[in-house]
Amino acid sequence: MKKTLAAIAIAAIAGASPALADLVFPSTSYRTGPYAANGIPFADGYADYFTLLNERDGGIGGVKVDVPECETAYNTEKGVECYESTKGLGSLLYQPLSTGITYQLIPKVTQDGIPMLTSGLGRTSAANGKVFKWVFNFPVNYWDGASIMVKYLLSENNNDLKGKKIALLYHNSAYGKEPIRTLQELSKKYGFELSLLPVDHPGQEQKSQWLQIRRDRPDYVLMWGWGVMNPVAIQEAANVRFPMDHFIGIWWSGSENDVKPAGAAANGYKALTFSGVGSDFPIYSDLKKYVYDAGKAAGAGDQTGTILYNRGLYAAFLAAEAAKKAQELSGHKQITPAEMRDGMENLNVTDELMAADGMPKFGPDFKVSCANHGGSGKAQVMQWDAKAEKWNVITDWIESDHSVIDPLIAEDSGAFAKENNITPRDCN
Repeated sequence: MKKTLAAIAIAAIAGASPALADLVFPSTSYRTGPYAANGIPFADGYADYFTLLNERDGGIGGVKVDVPECETAYNTEKGVECYESTKGLGSLLYQPLSTGITYQLIPKVTQDGIPMLTSGLGRTSAANGKVFKWVFNFPVNYWDGASIMVKYLLSENNNDLKGKKIALLYHNSAYGKEPIRTLQELSKKYGFELSLLPVDHPGQEQKSQWLQIRRDRPDYVLMWGWGVMNPVAIQEAANVRFPMDHFIGIWWSGSENDVKPAGAAANGYKALTFSGVGSDFPIYSDLKKYVYDAGKAAGAGDQTGTILYNRGLYAAFLAAEAAKKAQELSGHKQITPAEMRDGMENLNVTDELMAADGMPKFGPDFKVSCANHGGSGKAQVMQWDAKAEKWNVITDWIESDHSVIDPLIAEDSGAFAKENNITPRDCN
């Protein structure tokens, strides 16, 4: 932060626009609070990727990157304060790792003209770029996740879920409630029985929910958890002898933090992912050379290769590639937030692009457009091997059922537009 402010002061003295000093990507992190164990690796990965670009490439297009970090403690009010205190630094993009903060920032970024990316979280209907001009949630959203889970279960049951019982164990918050409508629609389509089991923040007390699961004996349990809720749920599942390979978490319920506390009992647990698993990627050689061995790693430097560290790397990769596209479209290197938004809207992430950055198959291929701010809606299923203490990807990329998801997005975004007097853009 001090470095950024100094650069702005120098630019101001020179008579230049403060926004042109550096490419600024604020990190609204949470290294403290009830979800710190998950916030730390993401923030480390996000920072380390940009450090790599600065040290190896001289930044993005030859322009250095600043990543001012502002602590939110996963508190919505503090998250808004962080936004307000950093937006004047020439900030090009916000990526809050919080659905609550995201909801509060949607009207603010829209008014201020600063893009926001909420990969795998936030308001799902922001995928409709006609309504949400400044908000993106590529490559996948919560409703995609619910659909992908059901598609996977269909593949495990000869494409027939009629009469099956599926329970949703969810964090009793805006985040946890996101998949409910989608799962209800899918239950009608495929004939399975859906039960809903909310867990209050922070999620340490789940005895009653698991007693109900033991009594009702659902065929599968899906989990929308975060923080301490996840390892508690996995341990409770083991306590009631629920088969772990029939227990599937969303991508925020699938990290090392969630399974290691249960030890061998977590073996076989499954979760979705939309970012790379493990450290067997060429980019790690460059990270070692330019970041780790150079003593420039963020935090304690002990999170490398974990699921959430990789997700932080991926978030920074998406931001950097959008910035490169913005530079290409604008014809200059020092871009504005509006030009950054244009870069995001024209982003095309291919296997070739990821491989060129040392991240082959690190995420799904997808394309963004004026109308589609959500990408392709793909994720993979991974499974925990407790003996080896590692996640193994067990499926290819699974695409969500757009025949179910798209009408829900149109309905919800249409209601938002009406409530906020927004005239949807003509993307033709």
